[in-house]
Amino acid sequence: MRTLLRAFRSTAVSALALLRVLARWTAITVLVLMLAMFAMLLGARAVLRPSPGDWTTTVRVGPLQVDVGVAALIQWGTTPWIAQQLHGRTLPTRMGDLHVAWDAKRQELSLHCDPCVVRSSSWGPEPVRLADARMTVHRNATDLKGTLSSGAVHALWRGTVRPHGLTLHITLPDTPVRDAYALFAGSIPELAYAHIDGTMALQATLELPSKTLTVQPRLQGMAVNGLGTESWTLAKSTCGRGLPTTSLGADSLLARAVIAAEDQRFFEHTGYDLTEMTQALHSNQDRDATLQGLGRAARPLRGASTLTQQVAKLLVTGGERSPVRKLRELLYAVEMEQTLGKARVLRLYLDYAPWGATVCGAQAAAHAYFGKPAGQLTAAQAVWLAAMLHNPALEARRWKATGQINQARAQWVASHLRPLKKAQRAKLIDEIATAAWTIPTGEASNTPVRATLAQQTHYLPSESNHWLTASALSP
Repeated sequence: MRTLLRAFRSTAVSALALLRVLARWTAITVLVLMLAMFAMLLGARAVLRPSPGDWTTTVRVGPLQVDVGVAALIQWGTTPWIAQQLHGRTLPTRMGDLHVAWDAKRQELSLHCDPCVVRSSSWGPEPVRLADARMTVHRNATDLKGTLSSGAVHALWRGTVRPHGLTLHITLPDTPVRDAYALFAGSIPELAYAHIDGTMALQATLELPSKTLTVQPRLQGMAVNGLGTESWTLAKSTCGRGLPTTSLGADSLLARAVIAAEDQRFFEHTGYDLTEMTQALHSNQDRDATLQGLGRAARPLRGASTLTQQVAKLLVTGGERSPVRKLRELLYAVEMEQTLGKARVLRLYLDYAPWGATVCGAQAAAHAYFGKPAGQLTAAQAVWLAAMLHNPALEARRWKATGQINQARAQWVASHLRPLKKAQRAKLIDEIATAAWTIPTGEASNTPVRATLAQQTHYLPSESNHWLTASALSP
């Protein structure tokens, strides 16, 4: 018995000693792991820490916010052993929940969101919403490449990452225009009955972090039918109700001044002006950069809508500033050019265009502001009215308060009035610079701007028609 107790005591002592050793080594192991993790975090921070002048962003790590270099973050995140840790994770972003996947065989990172929300000051406060979008990323040293896709639209991209920024080159090959429109099927009701032909392509370069975008778009053979714009030949505006109905042709001074102010390539394009769109994009980006440098809110000034697109805005889409509205206007503009022709489109614009908070139509504007028919306006008066069109309500208030409108705008319009010769335009600019017309008493009636589209409401869904929902169409 004593021998048994002695053996048990010896075993217990040995076990206790072993537990002590295990506890000691466990503590050492935990300490080593903690030190390793701390060293790894320090190492990651050292790798990601930006140098002065680098492109940086702020990353939250627990309760801490750490400034990191974006270029290093991209390289780190696309490193296989890091990407493997991201595989299957979902990251909350401004675009929506971003699902991350890693393809070890292709050494490719995939980012997928559904739905996706894309915002940009270039098109206003309303975001673009896509049902889904996917991006793949493959990195070789500092060179990046991959794909961008949404629906049936697929683009290729490549880029070069540098400490100070990232340059992306995006190529969209020839793609059916209807496939691009299909991405917005939930927001464009006309897609349910419009037939769209043609192809589109583009080359784009995006500089980050400046967000400078250079775009070279191409549209070929775009044609639209099914919207019913042919019935707009019967449209009758009530803007000039009670005034003599006189025809204002394309050769009238006011019509030529409107073209000079709003759409100088009106007789050359097919409803849209890609050259003007590209120039407007660049102009607005330059202006945004200037305002941001002054610490002021950026708001694009220059538009790119043709007169035909503006007719679509006046009669169908309304004034909401969003990319979807622009896409809808494009559909109507392309069909109008085919069904109505230039002369009728111009006449519609002159009949419906707003010239102040309560004045619409060329005849009404000529009578309200100058007390005469539109066909009897002088060149200076025609230019004056045309210069108001970029912001009619503001210019009407300015004119009433100060006796002037935007002089720089008016003189710019005069400088582009054709077919006046250079000397005639110079004389016209001088006349406008000294003009001081008084708005006749009673120009601002209390009657709201109204329009009548005769016999054509059958093809316009009321829920998608701004004018119908505003009760501004009378049958």
